Amino acid sequence: MMGSSTPAPTLTADTDDTGAPQGWRGWPQQPWWPWATRGLAAVFFAVVAWLIFQQARTVDWPAVLQALRDLPATALVAAGGLALLSHFAYGTFDWVGRHCSGHRLTRPTTLGIAMTSYPFTLNLGSLIGGVGVRYRLYARRGVDPGTIGQVVGTSIVTNWVGYLLLAGVLAWLWQPPAVAGWAVTSWQWRLGGTVLGCLPVAYVVLCALRSGRALTLRGHEFPLPRWPVALWQVAVSAGNWMLMGAALWTVLQGQVSYSAALATVLLGAVAGLVLRVPAGLGVLEAVGVALLATQALGQEEVLAALLAYRALYYFGPLVLAAVAFGVAELRWRQQAAPDAESTTDQKI
Repeated sequence: MMGSSTPAPTLTADTDDTGAPQGWRGWPQQPWWPWATRGLAAVFFAVVAWLIFQQARTVDWPAVLQALRDLPATALVAAGGLALLSHFAYGTFDWVGRHCSGHRLTRPTTLGIAMTSYPFTLNLGSLIGGVGVRYRLYARRGVDPGTIGQVVGTSIVTNWVGYLLLAGVLAWLWQPPAVAGWAVTSWQWRLGGTVLGCLPVAYVVLCALRSGRALTLRGHEFPLPRWPVALWQVAVSAGNWMLMGAALWTVLQGQVSYSAALATVLLGAVAGLVLRVPAGLGVLEAVGVALLATQALGQEEVLAALLAYRALYYFGPLVLAAVAFGVAELRWRQQAAPDAESTTDQKI
């Protein structure tokens, strides 16, 4: 009787006798690869921090503090209201995830979870806010991990489709100034913006063509909403980013164009994401000073407005979210304690 034999792995020029890729293609599988990537990230972060520190040394901080004191209360209250509306708009992103995943939590509960996790995401990064806090709040209410992941993924898509649309429109309404002797020509700026603006349009068209059917790529399914929901995603996301720009423009008291304030928010968000600086701390301020400071509006006034905007949009909501999260945890523990006692009594 002849036994069956296992076929030998096929060798190619890019693999060795074990089937593992050779050369640079095999670097990610090497034990030193994670340490190398972390080291490069640490060096990159250190360089960025050093540049921000060097820039901060040139700032007249007493003048910045005086400019902060001179900000009118009406502008701060109005900007705070716009910031609150923006956080509410972001909270509705999870309604799309609720619609697509079909979980049974009510709309107010879903909104509360999203609005609680959003400030943590802004200030501490997506791993803590978008994943950690949101997963915990949803899991406490019985939502399974797969559904939570779908809600989080849908929220991320919603956030960026509106961003891309505004980037495309802004490219035709605003031209960035030359920074450090570097400038983008008008046609290059508009061409890049047009390409970005076409992506959300393509997303809506794809959703219309799929009619609610999931998109499968390399064995992974990506659920897609129907086109009216996709269109709502683009609209509410664009509205959220516009509210952020309006809050900054209000703190600046209209001394710059709204397009310039919106561009500062959009470019600052991407710069903070690429540089992986928590809350974009220092990055948004550097972008704002580079784009908004002029002879008529000094960098001290711009920096004061940016710091006020950060306090209203980032730090203030984080304090409220931390209180809400603590109250939710306390209530859950109080509810869990009687259940544990009753279970123990039943066992006895």
